[in-house]
Amino acid sequence: MNTTHASTPDAAPALSTVVVPLLKGVLYREDTPELWNSLLGLQSQVRDYVAVLGLELIVDEAEGYAFLRSLPETGEGDDDVVRRIPRLVPRRPLSFPVSLLLALLRKKLAEFDALAGETRLVLSRDEIVELIRVFLPEGSNEAKLIDQVETHINKVVELGFLRRLKVPTGKEPVYEVRRIIKAFVDADWLARLAERLEEEAGAARTVL
Repeated sequence: MNTTHASTPDAAPALSTVVVPLLKGVLYREDTPELWNSLLGLQSQVRDYVAVLGLELIVDEAEGYAFLRSLPETGEGDDDVVRRIPRLVPRRPLSFPVSLLLALLRKKLAEFDALAGETRLVLSRDEIVELIRVFLPEGSNEAKLIDQVETHINKVVELGFLRRLKVPTGKEPVYEVRRIIKAFVDADWLARLAERLEEEAGAARTVL
């Protein structure tokens, strides 16, 4: 008499309920605890599945987030033929102000973790403006400056590194710095930004 495992019919649906949200963006433990627990139980299956799509699963259990990123685009197979996998997670070119803001937020989070007992870093719009003000041209119109910084903030929100918190109508916007920023803005990323800052400074000296 043939028998089938009861778990077999449920395996694919269970896997899809985890993979689909990951393909859409970052998965946070605090936002969807049940989905997070499912991911932890299916990690090996998820890794095998997304690898076929040219992706790898990154899970940080301590910080409580998970996401997918592209594997290297090229590699050598046994027949020395270069294998190319279409990129499902696109690279997003960032403007210099947005890159700078990400670096400043990452630095602020590091300082916060070193000094505070809290787990959430929350900053007001004005506090973020003050972080970046020193790097902007002097004498900028205040209203125009705030508008410019808000544009950069909105881009960082779109990228998922800031989360806009609810505040009463008419109150100053407030944002939480998402901890996933630590996975992207690392030492290598900051080194590349430092090189870019030096190039910008060199260009300015040439003009002067």
